[in-house]
Parts: sequence; structure tokens; C-alpha cells
Amino acid sequence: MTGTILGLLIPLFGTVLGSGFVFFMRKEMPARLQKALLGFASGVMVAASIWSLIIPSMDMWEDQGRMRIIPALVGFLLGMAFLLLIDYITPHLHIGSNKPEGPRTKLSRTAMLTFAVTIHNLPEGMAVGVVLAGALQTGSAISTAAAMAMAIGIAIQNIPEGAIISMPMREAGNSRIKSFIIGSLSGIVEPIGGLLVILLASTITPALPYLLSFAAGAMFYVVIEELIPEASEGEHSNLSTIGFAIGFALMMSLDVVLG
Repeated sequence: MTGTILGLLIPLFGTVLGSGFVFFMRKEMPARLQKALLGFASGVMVAASIWSLIIPSMDMWEDQGRMRIIPALVGFLLGMAFLLLIDYITPHLHIGSNKPEGPRTKLSRTAMLTFAVTIHNLPEGMAVGVVLAGALQTGSAISTAAAMAMAIGIAIQNIPEGAIISMPMREAGNSRIKSFIIGSLSGIVEPIGGLLVILLASTITPALPYLLSFAAGAMFYVVIEELIPEASEGEHSNLSTIGFAIGFALMMSLDVVLG
């Protein structure tokens, strides 16, 4: 139980640490650094989706032969559809954009930025939670070490993400302390989402392979819809490519070596 709680909280620690950068950096984050960090986050999420979620999902149905693709395929598409729905019904404002998305609202810019970050972080919490749920189940293809590797990988990715979140809050006119608090609290959805997935998986054991690929689909949606477009537009997009490669290689190594 202690290990599960720690696994849920580790990613939040990464967000809090990254949000603290607002106390040491200038009011505006350098464009080159932001591009590199966005690419890094994308690489970590893609690698985690493949090695920690989709492959284990298929491994759990290994005895089904070619039909082992079913949970991975169904869950992945449902995860993409779920985030698409959340993105459509929730008023939010992406970092670096002045055009809100979703339903019309009178919410403040800060509130809409917070909603955007929450949408972004939810799949990460789900991913950590479902891997921890797999590690808790006897006979699953997921080890405790693999679950901790997932939590550590997401935490490492959350450090630059925390900075990317808190700095725009500062640019929007908030104080450093308020920007830090908002940035830190943006990560609270991760342990909450992870806990809900663990409870669901423990109740419906056969759903675990589908939940693994569902989390992968949700994370891929965030990468494709938000991170890659933001990292690729304008100048210095090559830095985001380098960041992606480093993030992907790091998460892949963590999963293989620790898993």
C-alpha cells in the first residue's frame, strides 16, 4: 500500500519541483528552452505509452494469438475519443495561445489555462494508476519495478512541464507565489486520476488490458493535439526534435532497465 501511494505521489512531486522554477527564472521563459522542454515531454509520453501501456496490454492477451491486438486497439481508440470529448466540452486556453477553445465562457484567462493543464495531466495520472493497478494484480505482466519506472518517468517529464505551466501564469500577471501554487496544484489531478483508475481496475479485473491502452490513447491525444503543434510552430523546432529524442530514449531506457 505504501508503495502504491508513493507511486501516485511521485509525479506530483515532479510538477511541484518544476513549478518552483518560477522563483528563479525571468518573467518569460526563453522560446528555445520551451521548445526543447515540450519536445522532451512528448518523447517521454510516447515512449511510456508504447512500452509501459500498449505492449503490456497485448502481453496480457498473449494466449489469444493474433487477437491479442483487440484490447490495445479498442482501448487506444476509446482513450483518444475520451480526451477529444473532454477537449470539446471544457472551456480552456492552451499555453501560448490567445484563442480559447471549447464552449464560450466568462472564465478568466488563468482559469482557462488551468483547465487546459488539467486536461493535459489527467492522462498521465491515469497511466501511472493503471500500471500500478497491474502491478498489484497477481499474475499480470506488469512488475512493481515497471510501475515505479512509469511513475519516475512521468515525474521527470513533469519537472519541465511544471515550469512551462507556472511561467505563463506569471506572464498572465499573477505573483510568483500564486503562479507556483497554480502550477503545483495543476498536478493534483494526476494522483486523483490514478487512484480512480486503481479502484476501477480492482473492481473490474478483466478491464485492465483495455485500461492500459485507454491511458495510452489519452496520452497520445495530448501529444498530437497540444505538445507537438506547440513545439513545432515558429523557429527553433529542431530543438523540440532533439528534446523528443532525449525524452523518448530516457523513458524507454527506464522501462526496459527498471521494468
